[in-house]
Amino acid sequence: VSTQSTWVEFISPWTGRFWTLLDPTYAKANIPIIASVSEHQPSCWSQFFFDLHLLVFLFPAGLYFCFQNLTDAKIFLVLYGMTSIYFAGVMVRLMLVLAPAMCLLGAVGLSTLLKTYVRLATGAAPAAAAAAKPVGRRKQVPAATGGGARDRHAAIALLGALALLLWFFVIHSTWVSETSYSQPSIVISGRAADGGRLIFDDFRESYYWIRKNTPADAKIMSWWDYGYQLTAIANRTVLIDNNTWNNTHIAGVGKAFASDEKTAYQIMRKLDVDYVMVLFGGMIGYSSDDVNKFLWMLRISGSVDATMKEADFVNSRGDFRVDSEGNKNFLNSLMYKLCYYRFGEITTQQGRPTGFDRVRQTEIGNKDFKLEHLEEAYSSERMIVRIYKVKPESNR
Repeated sequence: VSTQSTWVEFISPWTGRFWTLLDPTYAKANIPIIASVSEHQPSCWSQFFFDLHLLVFLFPAGLYFCFQNLTDAKIFLVLYGMTSIYFAGVMVRLMLVLAPAMCLLGAVGLSTLLKTYVRLATGAAPAAAAAAKPVGRRKQVPAATGGGARDRHAAIALLGALALLLWFFVIHSTWVSETSYSQPSIVISGRAADGGRLIFDDFRESYYWIRKNTPADAKIMSWWDYGYQLTAIANRTVLIDNNTWNNTHIAGVGKAFASDEKTAYQIMRKLDVDYVMVLFGGMIGYSSDDVNKFLWMLRISGSVDATMKEADFVNSRGDFRVDSEGNKNFLNSLMYKLCYYRFGEITTQQGRPTGFDRVRQTEIGNKDFKLEHLEEAYSSERMIVRIYKVKPESNR
């Protein structure tokens, strides 16, 4: 019915994200921009335990008990649980869909276990056998269900173990909520060597600088990840943002970052760009920077422009590197120059040479270069955010 409705244009066609749920390889092969989003990556086994903890073990117990006495409601729970666990395995963001199913089936498993062991611990007879049924002139004597002292002690021990696991579940859930799901993405936190907490506020400071030091009509080119933040906090126009439907436009920005400075300058002039912003984590070890996203920029650009090939930016062994063994196309690209400008003069770690990248754990391969068509306008305290002004064209 859904296929026929789509064919007659009664409903919108299925999107690439939907097809990726049915075929996990679809996005990487056909729509790289979907595969590049971190929330669209497959879930690892540790993620299930990190997010669900005790429910990982109560979930199969709940499934088993549902099959013991199937009803319409329990069939729905089984179908809901099995489909949601598949979808959560395909995309990590769908852990949100799995969580309610885990809670419901985990509750079924836990309540059934508690009823069983509480009955054993107290020596109470099951309700069905509580009433004696007459057999001839005699009454049927209910069978002993307490299981004796040994069974009662075992049941009490198991109830204590369940209570302890539930207590650990509460502690773990509180810790996860505090450390992973209660921090704004605009503020980066870490731990110092002595265990103290560090707060890196480079994003907010940089957006504030943009708002106060650039013209109100300035256009900023950055990767799409930061588009909404630039629009909402810095109050500036961006070329691309987190609404990733315009794949062609995003591919054009990716091509500019992958090109040499002269070619990229021509692209930026056509797009009427005033400022360029990049993220760089080599100074403090922040791994979610634009250098680590560069290959995805290439793949997205290559899906639109056949001249952009990932093979042209890796070395002869197929490795993507930033040191002297890196591909010359990348070492001369706009992305490399904007991230590593003046970085070759800085000592980031004791005992290491200048220009040592703490994310890639290597000394960069191209240190001595100058910018011709852009000039550094602002770099945050830890060089996480770097902003460059595009120079106007010289008079001919």
